[in-house]
Amino acid sequence: MVNLTQPALLCFGKVPDDPTVRHHFLEVVSYLQAYKEAFANEKVFGVLSETLYTLLQLDWDQRQEEDNLLIERILLLVRNVLHVPADPYEEKNVDDDASVHDKLLWAIHMSGLDDLIKFLASAQSEQQWSMHVLEVISLMFRDQTPELLVSAGQARSAQEKQRDAQELEALRQKEQAEKRSRTLQRGTRHSRFGGSYVVQGLKSIGEKDVIYHRGLHNFKNYTHDEGKAVRRVPKRKQHARDSEGKRRSALNVRLFLREFCVDFLENCYNRLMYLVKEGLIREQAQQHDETYYLWALSFFMAFNRGNGFRADLVSETMSIRAFHFIERNITNYYEMMLTDRKEATSWSRRMHLALKAYQELLLTVNEMDRSRDENIRQSANVIKSNIFYLMEYREIFLTLLRKFDETKQPRTFLRDLVESTHLFLRMLERFCKGRNNLVVQKKRVKRKKSKGRKNPTAAETTPEALEETWGAVAEELRATGFQLSEALTEGAVPFDAASETPLEEQRTEAMVRVQDALLNRRGPEALGLLRAAREVWPEGDVFGSADVEPEEELELLKQILIANLPRPPPPEPGMEEEDGELEEEEELESVRVSETEFNFLDFIKRFANPNIVRPYLLLLRSYSQNSPHTNHCITRMLHRLAVDLKMDALLFQLSVFCLFNKILGDPVATAYKELVTFAKFVLNRFFALAAKNNKAFVELLFWKSVGAVREMTEGYSKPGEGEGSKKAKWTPEEEDELRTLYVEHRDSEVPDIVETLLPLLSNTTLTRRQVVAQLVAMGLVDSVKDLKKQRKGTRIVLWTEEQEEELQMLFEEFRDSDDVLGNILKKVTAKRSRARLVDKLLSMGLVSDRRELHKKRRRNPNAPGKSAAMGMTEEEFLADLTGGLTEEPMDGDEEEEEEEESEGEEMARQAPAARGKKSWMAERESMVEKNASLRTMVYTLRQEGMSGPLLWLQNCLNRTADDREEEGLFQPVPIVPLTEENEDAMEKKSFQRLLRKIGVRAPADEQESFWRIPAQMRPSQLRGAAEVLSPSQDALAAGAEESEQPTPGSPIQERQQGEADSHEQRAQALRALLLARKMKQPSASAEHTDFTPVEDIDSDSAPERSSETNTSTKRRRVMLDSDEDGEDSPLTMDLGADGDADSDREAHSAPAKRKRQRVLIDDDEDD
Repeated sequence: MVNLTQPALLCFGKVPDDPTVRHHFLEVVSYLQAYKEAFANEKVFGVLSETLYTLLQLDWDQRQEEDNLLIERILLLVRNVLHVPADPYEEKNVDDDASVHDKLLWAIHMSGLDDLIKFLASAQSEQQWSMHVLEVISLMFRDQTPELLVSAGQARSAQEKQRDAQELEALRQKEQAEKRSRTLQRGTRHSRFGGSYVVQGLKSIGEKDVIYHRGLHNFKNYTHDEGKAVRRVPKRKQHARDSEGKRRSALNVRLFLREFCVDFLENCYNRLMYLVKEGLIREQAQQHDETYYLWALSFFMAFNRGNGFRADLVSETMSIRAFHFIERNITNYYEMMLTDRKEATSWSRRMHLALKAYQELLLTVNEMDRSRDENIRQSANVIKSNIFYLMEYREIFLTLLRKFDETKQPRTFLRDLVESTHLFLRMLERFCKGRNNLVVQKKRVKRKKSKGRKNPTAAETTPEALEETWGAVAEELRATGFQLSEALTEGAVPFDAASETPLEEQRTEAMVRVQDALLNRRGPEALGLLRAAREVWPEGDVFGSADVEPEEELELLKQILIANLPRPPPPEPGMEEEDGELEEEEELESVRVSETEFNFLDFIKRFANPNIVRPYLLLLRSYSQNSPHTNHCITRMLHRLAVDLKMDALLFQLSVFCLFNKILGDPVATAYKELVTFAKFVLNRFFALAAKNNKAFVELLFWKSVGAVREMTEGYSKPGEGEGSKKAKWTPEEEDELRTLYVEHRDSEVPDIVETLLPLLSNTTLTRRQVVAQLVAMGLVDSVKDLKKQRKGTRIVLWTEEQEEELQMLFEEFRDSDDVLGNILKKVTAKRSRARLVDKLLSMGLVSDRRELHKKRRRNPNAPGKSAAMGMTEEEFLADLTGGLTEEPMDGDEEEEEEEESEGEEMARQAPAARGKKSWMAERESMVEKNASLRTMVYTLRQEGMSGPLLWLQNCLNRTADDREEEGLFQPVPIVPLTEENEDAMEKKSFQRLLRKIGVRAPADEQESFWRIPAQMRPSQLRGAAEVLSPSQDALAAGAEESEQPTPGSPIQERQQGEADSHEQRAQALRALLLARKMKQPSASAEHTDFTPVEDIDSDSAPERSSETNTSTKRRRVMLDSDEDGEDSPLTMDLGADGDADSDREAHSAPAKRKRQRVLIDDDEDD
């Protein structure tokens, strides 16, 4: 029977769109409705209740598994029968008449099953059925409202009688007004000829006036739209439909439900809600079960308010935790409504439930505030202090109003939102009146645009200026006693772990940063960077020894200040703009939490926004269907804006005036006195303003911001005269100079005439914006758009055949140059961005990897590592600082870079060239290696029992790829685990490493809860990542591992025997090797001899350490672009197993083991 009565929505998943399947769905629903009518029998529920009672008599230790299964099936059967929807065509019942659902409830009551449900909700030994019980109770009260149940069986109060009398009087006045209107429309005598009239001033299709062929009494309803076909509204723009209205059940049913609510609140509510909440937090419930919790909270707390409020009956849900839980759910529902567009209506319905629960919490706090008990009032003050202090609870209504969408959220949601906002503002206003100063929390998202460091000018690097700078810096450091604050110590980061720049080059950059800080007279910052760099690069005492004295640090800083450090060359003029645009896009966001004094009027000013006012006016359109309280809430908010803030011009809009005209012309306008008074006030203010501002009638056509309101009421400002604008004062001589220069260069066909004029003007302080504004003011150009700065590569999208041939010729011409892409950008006719040129070169097959287009750093063979533009190399400067103790093996690393970058030097030195070729081949194979490591990670996770989460992740990637291909929208997509298994997997470090490996982004801050698929990932990348996660791929990885199983006596077997050594032994051997090299400087042969024993120890275990260290390295790195997957980590050193002198020098050139450094040990296969 449980299977036969299962809900149709549960079987089909959703209402089918296909006509045939939809017919089957409706047929199943009709069968279920017949089942429900048959179940409305006391005998049926008598059998169920007796069986359930017998099972509940058994103690928990006496029950068998079949007994618990039977209890669960009985509860599910009752749930299924109650869930069957009513048939609106068959049940055409009026209020107070018994429906099928009422008959079912009465059968439950007569059989005593309702008492057993209350027992299950309150018994400590039956807490496993808490979610089933709550679901059954919610379905029992599906058609009820707390207000109707409270008033059941009681005499009507004076307020109810007065309200009913007002409604009856309004209906009577409306009927009389319609009767008078019909009387006026009928003439005194019958006339066969209605008459024809000419409407002067109203033009018809031609040039003549409109001819009206009806009676004059109908003319006020005349419109040009008569006879036109009504335009059909697209489905995506139709307003969301409200849920079915509530009906009043039979009196006996309402009385029994009322008694049920009273008993449930006194004996079951707090315990049941606690158990359900714990199950939801621990994710022991099914998907969307929190909606039953939200419904029960709002329903029973509302019943408690109406039935003689008692705070102790709802103490479990009256806490800050409840506010936080509901606020998080509202935020989650809103995010899902935006991402899951197909189910947006369902998410909107859940968000409405959460909003009603939040509203009920506020109403209960407001009721507690009016209690006679001092302790209850004190508790209410504590709760209000918390919700008013935290920014999330204050901003929630602003956000919901601003983001309201009538196509997804029904009118009832907007009504509850407006009423909740009114209640919150009223409570906040009352709370602020009794306090002189209220301190609240404030969160500010600070965005910093990363800008390149400015090189010091020549004036700053003169000897006199350096002496003066050093004197100020030394005095500042001595005054602080060489002590640094905690912020400077933590903020000093001398290297970037995610950068592609090698670690040795970052050491030079760190020294340049220290010098820049000294030149800008930021001594503590320079000292902090110096100490941080000493920890990262301790070898050779380049940044000082570990036990350096403060005076020695001071002397070291002075040497860095006066040194001529190698700096990167300035960017080329042609590429400066594009690089600047890329840098400006990189923003550093940080959330700053601070406290500030709260001002209620300033908070109300945030509601003065057209996006917030528009939902209020949308709800006001249905003023005749709204309750008096809803109309009062709307009017009060508009009154706050128009009167309290003096922004009545915010309502000067034509659609608003049409609505006011409809209200004023309503026959029963006397029933809306508040609205009528406010409408007259706004209209009077408008006509008073129109007498002063003749443009006010034009302003009616537009919604206005706060700035437009100020201009409309206080006067319009000319361009450049607004607040905060910097308008330059032009003298007649400067205007003549500008006019002359513009006329001279107007026909010169320069790409940007403003950039040409700026250096020629005598006043060098003028900005581009000021020059453009003056050219427009002088009438030399018509509009600012004519002088708009053209951004390179943004308008050209398609490539013609001529442009492709030109690109191919330029590539063939510059393919052997140091900067292939830079030369092409200079010569190409159709200017495009660097990224589009790279993509085109890849698509044409001219290059196979974007790294082939990187700018080569060619060095002088006569002076290795020395730049022609600089006076001192890094090695010379380090040797000067350390007294000639710079390690010689550093040259080996530089020679390797020379061999990789210079083809001529590769022919000169055969051995380094072979090593350079080997490194190049390693880079080419890096992509294959990373895919193999990814498959290994997937195989390991499957062995740990995570096949389900991996399949779920694969489906998420494929679904996102399909959505991006269909809709063309690239937005970050959150990965929301909906099952307990997936949630557990998301919390494991190994699964998170896999997410980072495939490019999924971790939560950026505390405002984000879920991992997100970045917007940069293309559908092809997503499908590639999903393909790697498939079982066939990790099967290949497993097969590869099995194929690598060694045979006895083979070299691989010997190598795996070395893997049995502990990690500590390998680390000790590595530290001993590097320490020996640091203490003495052996010759090349000695290096080889000393290294041999350690290689014998480490070479066998190198593969294992390579995978372990590589895993630790990738754990901290998130790859967002698959194009960068092939690049190796810059923070690695290679201790090859071949044992040649070059690999030895490579190993020696890398720093020793430190906390801020990652070491990657690879085993090169060199047979």
